[in-house]
Amino acid sequence: MIGAVDIGGTKIAVGVVDDDGRVLSRMECPTDAERGYAEALMRIEQMLRAMVISADVELTGIGIGSTGPVDPFTGEIGEVNFFPAWRGNNPVADLARIFGVRVAMENDADAAALAEAAWGAGKGKQRLIYVTVGTGIGAGIVLDGQLYRGVDGAHPEIGHHVIDSSGPPCMCGFHGCWESLAAGPAMVGWVESSMPADYAHRANLTAKRICELAIEGDELARQAATREAHYLGLGLANLVTIFAPDAIVLGGSVMKSAILFLDGIRATIVRCCRFVPFEKADLAMASLGEDANLIGAARVWYHRFAREEDHRA
Repeated sequence: MIGAVDIGGTKIAVGVVDDDGRVLSRMECPTDAERGYAEALMRIEQMLRAMVISADVELTGIGIGSTGPVDPFTGEIGEVNFFPAWRGNNPVADLARIFGVRVAMENDADAAALAEAAWGAGKGKQRLIYVTVGTGIGAGIVLDGQLYRGVDGAHPEIGHHVIDSSGPPCMCGFHGCWESLAAGPAMVGWVESSMPADYAHRANLTAKRICELAIEGDELARQAATREAHYLGLGLANLVTIFAPDAIVLGGSVMKSAILFLDGIRATIVRCCRFVPFEKADLAMASLGEDANLIGAARVWYHRFAREEDHRA
């Protein structure tokens, strides 16, 4: 049984996951980053201990998926926008000390990519790219069963490749990067800048609400969905051209409304990817459901340590 910890900008989820990728129990709490890292670590410990007692199991190890950047080898948290004061803290070392088991951590997009490749929509695929579209855009790449890493083990920030250099500025330093044009806040920003003064749905706009309005037939929301499909398609077409993958698996909150975007995405890929066998790149939806991040966190541990455990057994 693997303890799974998903550290996000708004919530921390903890679960127990078996070796078939099934979540046997779960708990969550708000991240409350301003209360500090030590207090968050205490809540993670309390939730894990409560689940171990209630399920009457013994943990083999703990896997962590965290919004990044994080260092998968040292276990340290980097400059994460959601909790900048946590930089330099090490949940891998701390949980290993507390529970006496081995702990592994990856960026949450890499964790989800590993899970989809092993237990989900990408099972059996040799070249898989997982893309999550929500508040930001993240991606994880699995090649021949191994997670792709950059120099010094860096996680490639695919959400920040440039789509339109005349586009909006992003905190990454670019103008018109993929995230600035196609993440959820980009949809909201475009609608807010385009809506007339008497627009009936001005209040409390979110990407989810815009998608709901588009499905209901609201014209401005439908234009926003068409624009979203266009920019999502351009970014995904770039990935198809660069990596020629067997599959791209799409997840994240925005992709819960994939029915609005998939036709436009596919049309863009067909139009733009003539030099690679794009028709062999499956475009699939993430299949692990609401517990995908916890399953991904557990898979991080299996990916790092399971073969070694088998040899020791």
